[in-house]
Amino acid sequence: MIPYSLLDLAPVTEGSDIRQAYANTLDLARHAERFGYTRYWLAEHHNMPGIASAATAVLIGHVAGGTSTIRVGAGGIMLPNHSPLQVAEQFGTLASLYPDRIDLGLGRAPGTDQATVRALRRYHEGADAFPHDVAELLGYFRPARPGQPVRAVPGAGIEVPVWLLGSSLFSARLSAAMGLPFAFASHFAPDAMEDAMALYHRDFTPSARLQKPHAMLALNVVAAETDDEARRLFTTQQQAFTRLRRGDIGLVPPPIDDIDAWWTPQEKQGVEHALSCAVIGSPQTVKQGIAAFIDRHRPDELMLTANIFDHAARVRSFEIAAQAMRPA
Repeated sequence: MIPYSLLDLAPVTEGSDIRQAYANTLDLARHAERFGYTRYWLAEHHNMPGIASAATAVLIGHVAGGTSTIRVGAGGIMLPNHSPLQVAEQFGTLASLYPDRIDLGLGRAPGTDQATVRALRRYHEGADAFPHDVAELLGYFRPARPGQPVRAVPGAGIEVPVWLLGSSLFSARLSAAMGLPFAFASHFAPDAMEDAMALYHRDFTPSARLQKPHAMLALNVVAAETDDEARRLFTTQQQAFTRLRRGDIGLVPPPIDDIDAWWTPQEKQGVEHALSCAVIGSPQTVKQGIAAFIDRHRPDELMLTANIFDHAARVRSFEIAAQAMRPA
């Protein structure tokens, strides 16, 4: 089977708080390490009460310091919000503290709303500046040259794997041109997945960082002892996604028994499409569903994610998913 990794947003649930969210994140990372996950990635979002991973590099350090072997990284850092030099310094620091365990995934979305973009005091100019910023950032990780006016300290000469993340052909094309690994956000934006994968593999140019293409797909996996219980747990994510589309951004809600009585038919259609890359069910259902997804799309690696209200149920879900990924 292919490597499997875990994407976490440090969710803050109704009735809980951010301190508990961070305790849960570290606990889940320690379990993921024991379950055989390759990477534990955290994603940058801002001005979202239900997501506590805004200071992504700080939280990565917390998780890496509390684990031993699992790779820890960003899935991702939203580069328009930061200067490339600062990102190189932050991840150079992390890679110095935790050698051969830190990943840096880069996205070009702001990870928030326009008012917060302005508060971050950076730009949001779309595609034009992002390739330049990625190239600048990669330059800071190369060994410093004599007379180089600006260098990342730490950062220069440190090996930090850099991934490009995306949900469109743009990121697939740029990843291929720059010879970088590529992660597609199929867990919430599946429409361009097949075209992006085909383009990335077709146009990939080997680089000093990567000799052959390496593509990761994200997959929602919610597992429980029965199909019915897994479907109930999944209603937390369905509600959260629907609320986001309504502009009702709050804490992560508990599951409900009848999702169809809660949302409109139009909301159901839109959210089920957005979350269509999902495997929900019992251990046997999950094993079959993951195998079918891999067989159809042929990723080099899977990034599994699950927005589950109860922490113990979330840990158990990722344990079942890990068992499904292992050979019989």
